[in-house]
Amino acid sequence: MQKMEILKALSTAKVVAVVRGNSPEEATEISKGAIEGGIQAIELTYTTPFIEDTFKALRNSDALIGAGTVLDAETARHAILNGAKFVVSPSYNGDIAIICNRYSIPYLPGCLTIKEMVTALEGGSDIIKLFPASQFEPSFIKSVKGPLPNVTIMPTGGVGLANMHEWLDAGAVAVGVGSDLHKAYAQDGYAGVVERAKAYTKNLAN
Repeated sequence: MQKMEILKALSTAKVVAVVRGNSPEEATEISKGAIEGGIQAIELTYTTPFIEDTFKALRNSDALIGAGTVLDAETARHAILNGAKFVVSPSYNGDIAIICNRYSIPYLPGCLTIKEMVTALEGGSDIIKLFPASQFEPSFIKSVKGPLPNVTIMPTGGVGLANMHEWLDAGAVAVGVGSDLHKAYAQDGYAGVVERAKAYTKNLAN
């Protein structure tokens, strides 16, 4: 899959499930539940121990699988070798950008300020992760696009069923969601994740 195809797939998916687990088995369960519920993009975070096992478990999935909480170039390369189609970090890292650009993998760094966004754009990032989005209103996207009309933003952190359309209507290319799915898993296990993912899918269609 080429870089432009990956970016198009992220744009089409609209919802990216950010998956953290206490074990690779838990991360796999949450991911498969989200996929069964209709979510088309999964971000497997490197806070999960032995996350490479989850990458292997999802290798034949039709969903777009990426890596999150990537803090250095070594981890980015590890993720790419394990099949990650996009790489996400909580802040911009130039070394990660080099690795991702080398292998034509989209890099989505977390940014808060205009200066950080400009730095990320200069480093070749096609999508900026606004993180934590809970600190902003959706109208922030319009404000940013004044001086930076070419910036593409994916808010993550504090985004859920109640406000996802506000962000998408404001111009977000996609939204990252996670805590909702994890709460569903804690309460009702795999079936709970499937139902919550279906709620996101239904909400997108409305």
